Amino acid sequence: MDAITGVDRNVLEEEEKKTLAPYALKSARSRGRAHPEKEHLYRTAFQRDRDRIVHCTAFRRLEYKTQVFVNHEGDYYRTRLTHTLETCQIARVIAKVLRLNGDLVEAVTLAHDLGHTPFGHAGQDELKELMKQHGGFDHNLQSLRIVDYLEERYPHFRGLNLTYETRVGLLKHSELVPEAEALGMGAFVPFASPFLEAQVADASDEIAYDNHDIDDGLTSGLISESDLEKVRLWKEVKRTLVLPHGVKPEVRRYQIIRALINREVTDLVGRSLRNIAKHGVRRPEDAQRLKGPVIAFSRELAEKRNELREFLKVKLYHHYRVVRMSDKARRFIRAIFQIYLAKPEQLPPGSQTRIGSEGVHRVICDYIAGMTDRYAQDEHKRFFEPFERV
Repeated sequence: MDAITGVDRNVLEEEEKKTLAPYALKSARSRGRAHPEKEHLYRTAFQRDRDRIVHCTAFRRLEYKTQVFVNHEGDYYRTRLTHTLETCQIARVIAKVLRLNGDLVEAVTLAHDLGHTPFGHAGQDELKELMKQHGGFDHNLQSLRIVDYLEERYPHFRGLNLTYETRVGLLKHSELVPEAEALGMGAFVPFASPFLEAQVADASDEIAYDNHDIDDGLTSGLISESDLEKVRLWKEVKRTLVLPHGVKPEVRRYQIIRALINREVTDLVGRSLRNIAKHGVRRPEDAQRLKGPVIAFSRELAEKRNELREFLKVKLYHHYRVVRMSDKARRFIRAIFQIYLAKPEQLPPGSQTRIGSEGVHRVICDYIAGMTDRYAQDEHKRFFEPFERV
């Protein structure tokens, strides 16, 4: 394709070779897809992965899946979708600075929460308990299961048929490889740590998670700025800000959280660049042989982040109102699961057809994990409120 009509995939792949670091994964060197497909004219393999994720059903459902605050508690609080977008924005910046493959980082980040259940961690914990004797439940494995199998978009294969690299990025932990292979998700090349692009997605997830939980906690009134004054990282960042006199409290809060994110990103980039040099990471495979992550915070900031996370655990996640929400959510999940288990004929026809080959527990688990908060609540009403239409 000439310069007048634009650039094609080959030009984009050449640009990756010229502009990305030697340790970055290149689209042209992808291990490919489980089901061979003709390459796209003007999108790289990782760009196609990103686009398939954005257009899939599970991605849209993230809008009504929550993290800490259940969906009906208010419109302001983060959902899995807004969290995913915030994480993606942070990850793109880090990838750019480290000269990593931003398209791959974006694909992994956009898909990293697809396997989460309704009602945040409460739903996940309950499904883990219910599936303990039936193959278990892990949200990373569930994300992979969704893109490999549960999504149905194409006539010749199940799943989204993503590249090997994006799929490994979703798996994330090497200890999950045997479980993934046992569940029929294909073979994986052994690795000690995930590739750098996946590590960036993981670190960005942590940065976004901590900071938006502070924001949501303050907005809900479950934590206060006076509580946060006891946390070193918050206090240090706040001290560096120079704001006009009389600035609105919500503006001040936003500026502090904005500075917190910047502080963490800056530290992560600096430490990661030093780690890359220290460990002699020159190819993508080099990072995967190392036992610990290369993309990491400095020891000093890691200690301060641990203090912040412990604060959130005690003051927010264990707050009596959050505990009440979590316990209610777990009861919803447990009750719905048991209703389906007692009479699987109440499942949709598409789910019923899989029971013979996959087992009733796994089919129910897949169905419930795919629900939004709102759908799970409505399903509970349909089963337990006598005058609710079914």
